[in-house]
Amino acid sequence: MASLRHTIVYLVAICLFSISFLVFINSTVSFVVTDVIGQHQAVGDSVGTLGFVDELVALAACPLWGLLSDRIGIRTVAVSGYVVVGLAFFAFVQAENVVPQLLLARMFFSVGGAATATMVTAILPSISVPRKEGNSYDDDSNRFLAPAQPTPMASTEATLMSHTLAQRSSAHKESWLLSHLSGNRLAGLVGVFAGCGALLALGVFLPLPSQFQKHGVSPKAALKDAYYIVGLIALVVSLVCFIGLRNLRGEQQKGLHALWNPRDKSDEGAHKPWSEPQLPYGRLFAESIRVAGRHPDICLGYIGGFVARASSVGLSLFIPLFVNNYFITSGLCKFDDETQVKSQCREAYVLAAKLTGVSQLIALVMAPAFGYFSDKIRFYQVPLLVAAASGMVGYAAFAFMIGNPDPSREGGTSWVYLLVSLLGVAQIGAIVCSLGLIARTISASTYVTDISPRHQREGRSGGLNTPSPHPELVRAHSYDETQPLLGDPKVENYDLTHLKGSIAGAYSLAGGSGILLL
Repeated sequence: MASLRHTIVYLVAICLFSISFLVFINSTVSFVVTDVIGQHQAVGDSVGTLGFVDELVALAACPLWGLLSDRIGIRTVAVSGYVVVGLAFFAFVQAENVVPQLLLARMFFSVGGAATATMVTAILPSISVPRKEGNSYDDDSNRFLAPAQPTPMASTEATLMSHTLAQRSSAHKESWLLSHLSGNRLAGLVGVFAGCGALLALGVFLPLPSQFQKHGVSPKAALKDAYYIVGLIALVVSLVCFIGLRNLRGEQQKGLHALWNPRDKSDEGAHKPWSEPQLPYGRLFAESIRVAGRHPDICLGYIGGFVARASSVGLSLFIPLFVNNYFITSGLCKFDDETQVKSQCREAYVLAAKLTGVSQLIALVMAPAFGYFSDKIRFYQVPLLVAAASGMVGYAAFAFMIGNPDPSREGGTSWVYLLVSLLGVAQIGAIVCSLGLIARTISASTYVTDISPRHQREGRSGGLNTPSPHPELVRAHSYDETQPLLGDPKVENYDLTHLKGSIAGAYSLAGGSGILLL
């Protein structure tokens, strides 16, 4: 049963801190190479090698963590990920050389970071509520928060009903809020908290070494102390996840006992309609890929994840590279004049920071808007089309129209800020809409125990115990009229709950492929 506690812990502990730790280590790794290890030659090559290996490890680790979460639970994976991240911070500043010590520490961090990043997608369906037909939510929101209860006996019906009404009244405000948190709207909040996580790293974590140096601490010791503090915070966050993510919907049967045993022997022969099938690891991964062919929204979500991560590389890497190349080719950076390098090339760094900063600010502002409108407007996926159009216009215009990216110099134009804003809109739109599509599809299937034609007729004929299929899921499937009426229902054909971790891993795999492709 999802609660407000689950939502808050998810947004703060998972979405915010997973990004902040990644931004912190990426922003300080060059200082570790120079100040801690003492290497001052080929620093760029070393940092590039560490980043490339980090992406390769994450590309393999994300699907593996997703598969594990479908067995041992998403809470266990989230806690394990932050424990690994915390220990990696401690080990990072103990390295005495780049290869192999710092490289191994970065790989260790990548394993933990992959777990936390994958759980951003995997937990979202467990705390989101599918929206009913139309643009309104069911007033009886508790119906989506727990499985349907059996009809009481006539003699106790009044007592049970009054007790139920009392419980619903006491939790009315929380239930009302949760009933309005669909997957799309939560995805918008994910974008906001991820942006705030980057700001937390840049505004709080990154200045720590300089603050320590003001008190007379050496640069090496100051950087080590900063890493120790951030590592300790990661361990505290793991404890918060352990406590705050208990009793998530669909996680009751998962645990370390299911790591190697796909089924509990005590469940053999027992019909438990709300239990989820445990599949072998190989089939879990195969199903996470095959499900994209059966669910167009899942396929579109994978494509959106691929485009979103590729766009992030375009913003953070190619725009600064474009600015730097312009200053060099224009003769504004004269390498034979040391004073000119310090004054003019610094302007290139400042301009690149301005352009990327504007794009990220627009992305942060537009995240909740995309979450809201992707939930309200589902006709032809209009919000996703808007994001795609923004990217097409922004990248094409930036490539063919912008010769001088500096508006303050001759030949420059202020339109460059509009173009990078469009790129920020494209990036956040792809992230929010793709996350929302995946969460909405999985969440809609969570509440369906059996939607075979036989059980549909039983539900219409007065079988109140049989929950009706959710409208979103009914649209996603075409029923075969030739199906045998007495055939056994197969939950796994429709319920995607048991695949949410694997789907999250495949989503991260698609995003990592986009980065490596660029």
